Amino acid sequence: MTLNRRGATLSFVWWKMIEFKNVTKVYPNGTVGLKDINLSIADGEFVAVIGLSGAGKSTLIRAINRMHPITSGTLSVDGTDVMKLSGKDLRKLRRGIGMIFQSFNLVTRTSVIRNVLTAFVPDLPLWRRVLGIFPKSAKLKALEALDKVGILEKAYTRVDQLSGGQQQRVALARTLAQNPSIILADEPVAALDPVTAKAVMDDFRNINKNMGITVIINIHHVELALEYCDRVIGVKSGQVVFDGKTGDVDKNVLATIYGDDNYEAV
Repeated sequence: MTLNRRGATLSFVWWKMIEFKNVTKVYPNGTVGLKDINLSIADGEFVAVIGLSGAGKSTLIRAINRMHPITSGTLSVDGTDVMKLSGKDLRKLRRGIGMIFQSFNLVTRTSVIRNVLTAFVPDLPLWRRVLGIFPKSAKLKALEALDKVGILEKAYTRVDQLSGGQQQRVALARTLAQNPSIILADEPVAALDPVTAKAVMDDFRNINKNMGITVIINIHHVELALEYCDRVIGVKSGQVVFDGKTGDVDKNVLATIYGDDNYEAV
């Protein structure tokens, strides 16, 4: 018997939290986003998804919380087929899966803590939603989330007064306030300078290692993927062409993922 990083008892091997079985995604215009994907991602992994723009990276991670519904195959989270969920059950799934975007998706004219508190809105009674009144317990959890990403002192600062890196940390704190078991990050450092990008990646690594949260990050910066993540999934033309440990990624692997003419430029 073994334990996962949140202390849950497992038998022999890590529990498969996310599983793709023959997953295909075809968009209404006929574009194939994913083609016959077979993947298992275990509880507590830190995974980078890499590939050229348009390769299917975003489609892959957004299928997990059904932002992009799949066309065929089976995609399960916590043993539940996500395509069979609707209404309250689908909302419950998404509450357990935090989503981080390149664009931050923050309300810039209000304070940092008010942005983090929006994580609790779905759980509030209607009168609190209407009046914008949050219970003390929610405020304490929001402050705790800000502390975890190192910007507690900015709690009452307006978001538009923060740097890009600080705003991404606010978005991360808002996600942590949901108490997710999975975090999906879609190009979270693409708009940041190299130093700030590394600081944000430090946050992701700390959250993964110290809190045991599964992190799946779609990233263009191959050097950051290899430095921070434990596993790399290479996607090309909607198909997985590499899946292995970061230490196994070499020039031949990168040439397979990006093409012989492109890999030296990534």
